Amino acid sequence: MFLMITFFGNNILSGQTTYENNKSGIDDRHFWLEQMDKLARPVLSNLAENTLKKNMPVKLSKRTDNADMRLRVAYLEVFGRTLSGISPWLNLEGGTKEEVELRNKYRQWTLKAIENAVNPDAKDYVEWYKEWDGQPLCDASYLALAILRCPWLWNHLNEKLQGQLVESFKLATKAHGPKNNWLLFPCMIDAFFCKYGFDWNKERVDNCLKQIEQWYVGDGLYSDGAKYRFDYYNSYVIHPYLTKMLEVFSEKNDSLKVAYSKLKHRNERYSIIQERLINTDGTYPATGRSIVYRGAAFHHLADMSMRKELPKQLKPAQVRCALTAVINKTMLAKGTYNKEGWLNIGVAGSQPDLADIYNNTGSLYICSNIFLPLGLPDTDDFWSAPPLDWTARKLWSGEDVPGDHAMD
Repeated sequence: MFLMITFFGNNILSGQTTYENNKSGIDDRHFWLEQMDKLARPVLSNLAENTLKKNMPVKLSKRTDNADMRLRVAYLEVFGRTLSGISPWLNLEGGTKEEVELRNKYRQWTLKAIENAVNPDAKDYVEWYKEWDGQPLCDASYLALAILRCPWLWNHLNEKLQGQLVESFKLATKAHGPKNNWLLFPCMIDAFFCKYGFDWNKERVDNCLKQIEQWYVGDGLYSDGAKYRFDYYNSYVIHPYLTKMLEVFSEKNDSLKVAYSKLKHRNERYSIIQERLINTDGTYPATGRSIVYRGAAFHHLADMSMRKELPKQLKPAQVRCALTAVINKTMLAKGTYNKEGWLNIGVAGSQPDLADIYNNTGSLYICSNIFLPLGLPDTDDFWSAPPLDWTARKLWSGEDVPGDHAMD
């Protein structure tokens, strides 16, 4: 049975069902680290030991579209998605003795995990390409995003492993997906190739960026394909992917700097919308597909915090408190984990009927992206400033707050 290891004293918010905004930022950071460790430890420790396929139970949606395929791809899913959220923290230096020791352990696990994932002779070698399925492309892109967020990992892979990883990414980009947010997945891998000096598909990137721009519907939001749907895919994928891609490509192509500047304004507006979606107790509207991705609904808000690009209307401490409340609601509910310490399908506990056809145990670990601000040092305002109420708590306690307006 997997047990959470507490590195920082008592588990600060364990068992609470409502969030009380009276903890210091350092207390919040300790809580985040504990929850991140509980989530990520089974994944990375097992993949490092070549026992992920042996020990990870894969639960599928009862409406799954292809059980055999979903089972096979779940291991790349859980790896890429977990690492995409904790990678800024892996790239960080310093902190308390306990945090440094924990990070060093995770760094060593992750390097070994990459080695096993790309080695065809390893028991935990993952599926990088199947002619009849594009899912490995999706999750390879999360691994590419992770390494872009953590150059430390790339710099500490030996030449052989770097080569195997590049070849694995090339395999993944042979796949195709639907004409929606999936257009971003091969281009994130192209961003990895661009960043680290490998050939990349400029035509593919140009076509993707042109199409995504055509899907902009206003007020900081994009449609996910031809039709707009009220879900969290702007946060799960679209904004964070566009931001990292344009950051990388604009360094190589001056013409994209205008697009990057335009995106920054949209990013700020969507951050404001996201913060206002978080209710007084850390709940949020459970709408749209993939709601079982839990805290990844706020991937964008966490990313903007980690990048220190929040709009002036949002204080880092109020976002910290709001995201802490979301973590409390989505990760501490009874039934969130099974008895072996792996996530169950659900948003507030075990709720398997919420699953879409493609959801499985591995895909749930995209929720790690709520932990992105752990990539900021504990001296940053995000962690060091006193607690602040977020918009919903201010408004519903009767405080007079500024009105909300769409962007021009």
